[in-house]
Amino acid sequence: MQKDNTPAAKPAGSNTSSTEAKESTPTPKAKGGAAASTVNDNKFSIDAHNAAAKKAASDASDVALSALPKELQHEAKQSARMSPQVRQNWFRVVHKLRQVHKKEHDVSSFFFPSRLRVDSWTELKHICQETILQTDIERFNGKVDSDLHQEIEVRLSRLENIEAFWGFPGIIVFNSLLTMFKEFKYHRFATSLVNIASAVANESYRSKHTQVTSENLTCVTDDGNTEGEESYLPDQPRQGYFEVMIVTKDDNVQRLPDALHSRMRRTEDPFHYEIFVVKSFEEALCGIMFNSTIQSVVIRNNFDMRSDGAIHDAVLPFLEKYQTELGKVDKKLVEERQNKTLLLAAMLKDIRPEVDIFAFSDLPVEHIAMMRNNDFRRVFYNQNGDIQELHLSILQGVKERFDTPFFSALIEYARHPMGVFHALPISRGSSLFHSHWIKDMLQFYGRNIFLAETSATTGGLDSLLEPTGAIKTAQTLAARTFGSEATFWVTNGTSTANKIVVQGLIRPGDIVLVDRNCHKSHHLGLALIGASVVYLEAYPLPQYAIYGGVPLKSIKQQLLDFKKAGTLHLVKLLLLTNCTFDGIVYNVQKVMEECLAIKPDLVFLWDEAWWGFARFHPLLRRRTAMYSAHELKTRFSSEAYKIEYKEWKKSHSVNDAGQRWMPDPEKVRIRVYSTQSTHKTLTALRQGSMIHVHDQDFKRLVERPFIESFFTHTSTSPNYQILASLDVGRRQVALEGFELVQKHLEKALVIRQEVDGSKEISKYFHFLDVGEIIPAEFRQESKLESYIKDGEGPQSLWQRINYAWSHDEFCLDPNRLTLHTGRAGIDGNTFKNKYLMDKFQIQVNKTSINSVLFMLTIGTTRSAVAYLLEALTKISELVEVHTDELSAAELRVHKKKIYELTEHLPPLPNFSSFHERYRRSNVTPEGVLREPFFDAYEENDCDYIPLNDRLMDDVEKSETPLVSADFVIPYPPGFPILVPGQVVTQDVIDFFRHLDVKEVHGYTPSLGLRIFKPYVLTAEDIYLGTSSSETLALARARRQRAGEAIEKTKNAEGKQELARLREEVQTGTSGPLTPVTAPLQRLGGLSATDGTSFQGNPLVGQEGGQ
Repeated sequence: MQKDNTPAAKPAGSNTSSTEAKESTPTPKAKGGAAASTVNDNKFSIDAHNAAAKKAASDASDVALSALPKELQHEAKQSARMSPQVRQNWFRVVHKLRQVHKKEHDVSSFFFPSRLRVDSWTELKHICQETILQTDIERFNGKVDSDLHQEIEVRLSRLENIEAFWGFPGIIVFNSLLTMFKEFKYHRFATSLVNIASAVANESYRSKHTQVTSENLTCVTDDGNTEGEESYLPDQPRQGYFEVMIVTKDDNVQRLPDALHSRMRRTEDPFHYEIFVVKSFEEALCGIMFNSTIQSVVIRNNFDMRSDGAIHDAVLPFLEKYQTELGKVDKKLVEERQNKTLLLAAMLKDIRPEVDIFAFSDLPVEHIAMMRNNDFRRVFYNQNGDIQELHLSILQGVKERFDTPFFSALIEYARHPMGVFHALPISRGSSLFHSHWIKDMLQFYGRNIFLAETSATTGGLDSLLEPTGAIKTAQTLAARTFGSEATFWVTNGTSTANKIVVQGLIRPGDIVLVDRNCHKSHHLGLALIGASVVYLEAYPLPQYAIYGGVPLKSIKQQLLDFKKAGTLHLVKLLLLTNCTFDGIVYNVQKVMEECLAIKPDLVFLWDEAWWGFARFHPLLRRRTAMYSAHELKTRFSSEAYKIEYKEWKKSHSVNDAGQRWMPDPEKVRIRVYSTQSTHKTLTALRQGSMIHVHDQDFKRLVERPFIESFFTHTSTSPNYQILASLDVGRRQVALEGFELVQKHLEKALVIRQEVDGSKEISKYFHFLDVGEIIPAEFRQESKLESYIKDGEGPQSLWQRINYAWSHDEFCLDPNRLTLHTGRAGIDGNTFKNKYLMDKFQIQVNKTSINSVLFMLTIGTTRSAVAYLLEALTKISELVEVHTDELSAAELRVHKKKIYELTEHLPPLPNFSSFHERYRRSNVTPEGVLREPFFDAYEENDCDYIPLNDRLMDDVEKSETPLVSADFVIPYPPGFPILVPGQVVTQDVIDFFRHLDVKEVHGYTPSLGLRIFKPYVLTAEDIYLGTSSSETLALARARRQRAGEAIEKTKNAEGKQELARLREEVQTGTSGPLTPVTAPLQRLGGLSATDGTSFQGNPLVGQEGGQ
């Protein structure tokens, strides 16, 4: 950096020489004289308000100033040195910034230092642009107003505590800026700062190789241009950028960074990186949390544990989770970790598992390299020759995550000329290029998508069904990225992924515990297989017409009931949705741990269709299936846990569902599956999904049936574009997943805060917060009520949130924003269509009777957030105007509507029960979905009752129970309110009548609710037929006759008819009958050890089935 020869100026009010006074204008304050008189004549203070108002007619700028709040009018004390326009701009900027930062604990800043950093640079840029740089150099080369100086100083001080955690522009450059400011070289400071701030704000330094020159600290890109205004053209592919953090307290801290930069960097390197250095354990933890561009960390053995006072105080709230471990290090009580270097590597991996960590030490490194489960990618001894290997290893680590085997193979395939004598006329675009009528499709999509369209599995491509090449490698990379032991790609959505897993794990007769509110694909899969199903009830939130999660206590109690009934061995799978549609997140580790204490080999399927992004943030990751499986497996295999279990066993037994239980480490098996709609929350084309597996018994017990199930449900012609998007989406989260999810969370919290703080919006609408979605009994550990409001107690809000996500039974995904619309008198469906879509073209996914669900994803922009807030503000204004214009009669109707939407909501129905015909036990509640599902295929056995029928006003008064013949599934969210074989109750009908969605699968409004005719539920096995279609028809006829006879058994005629039918069956009058027990065991779900009779199904039991 070149030395600045500009004489140092001094702030207003300081002593200056006469020479400096001549060079530095305006003239400083003095007790008397012309200069002082000029300043005093132009003062604008609170005392001079009336005089300034009179002068407004001749000075337009003063009019603008007088409109400012009184508390800001004193800012004009020294504004004489600014031109009127500059002065007006300055007041506007100061007022805006102070409004933004008037709260000491701004949520977005407190949680996310990266945003605080960018916003601070941006604010400084605007201050300099709208004040200092709008006047001549001389005026701001000497001094500025004390208030302006203070506003800049506040933001520089804020940056001073956190800028050391970034490689660009670098702490050296920042300190140079700071020196300029302290030496009062304001104009040069402003010019340099605006240039650098632009690069920081629009992140152009990440897509262009940008260097900060010593001359005026100017950012120059690799194309020779000076960084300035943003480019609105699409980014061109450039050398990838990332940052490397080095942890060391060497006297010459720049020695290793300089060696990597000056000696190792080459133009042919595939990536470009900058380096920054931290000196302590604490700073390293903060660096990995704050700076999302870090891809590699180099740890020297010589670093402090604590930071200096200023940085320690600034970062302390972010270290709450790690304070205990840090204390152990100081006291040398760390178990299983030999030194602080290993512990730091483990903690960094816990926060950012995707980051590569290297040890670079001058101590003997052989013992570190040989330690089991160390977290280093590679260990280096401190020698000059190893610096080159370190540089190459850093680049190689990033390249491995950057590689997209299948996408790259598809690109290569598209570049080669081909002769196509295969299926798919659209391949290579041939059927489009030669068409006279459909070239618009080619024009819309472009050539590449058709060049890459093929049915071939050769030429560098691969088969999804039997992958051996690019797809296999890509799926292995996906497994590493998502923390699974194996990952399978699915191209027809998670609906298919769910059925693959269920069929691969479950056989007829197995008992499955399932959340009744899970996606319909689970129910359909269980129906097809013939599993015995037990529906678990989630806690209800009737005031919002939504369901929460299934309490752990009720799951454990159900397992204990099976244990008591002697059928626990038949329980195979626990199936839960995490997170739910409305954002309820389970304590996954706790659920699995305590269930495994009852049944050590229980299999878990977590439907994480909406939770794929959670893996990439340390707060959310702890409640994901794959992370929890890894943690439990590691914990249960440790000697420390075995000792803990022995002590627990002495005073506890697995009997009380309210107690905390521990599984036996000698018996427990970790068997966990998750299905993920990658396309819903990450980058992938529609229907792109994944199955993640962490099953200790997969190879031994599951692999063959699982693969067969995969073959059953997977197309032999999968869409290659979907597969390529899964590959690219994996690359994205492997390199920038943490950054994207961090910004994702930030936007969600900002929206919550802004709506809560808006008087206009909050009068009619509000986003449901933690305390409203999760009852107090499920958050007793943290007692967290809100994501945006401080609660009682000494803990900070961040600490309370962190504690809740570690300990509470349920948490709320901050990204699920459920807007309550009841106070506006608008139901959810009307708000979605009439207001959001029709007026503002805003799309949402789900509504309830009085709410609308907004879901933020990694694709949500700050502009989209601003647009939503703008729309909510305008809708609030419309509601206000509409309400004011209502007549007295209309107002009464409006208030009644509000009452119905806020106070008088129908109860949420629980699952009633399976009809006894479809039950498998009189002790436990399981039923077989397969039987009623296929019984409903016979249209003559079903009837329809309209929802407005009198019978529906009190269904309990019906002579025979009403039993649903179909799945009845409002969509969204896609879970059933009725399933085949379920007894219809009044709660279900009342809720159904209040539904505000137009799409209800399994229900035809013009016909009504489809139910079984009474005789279907009462006929016995007397109507079972034989293998021929003729006798099957006769059997169906007998079935109807039997049902009618059973209904008439009160009289002699009915009893005689029933007797005749039984005689036909016993004598084979209508043809010989085949034994039904074995085929029904095979097809209908009857267990050989069950000991119960099967009530029969005319569609099964013949030779080979139907």
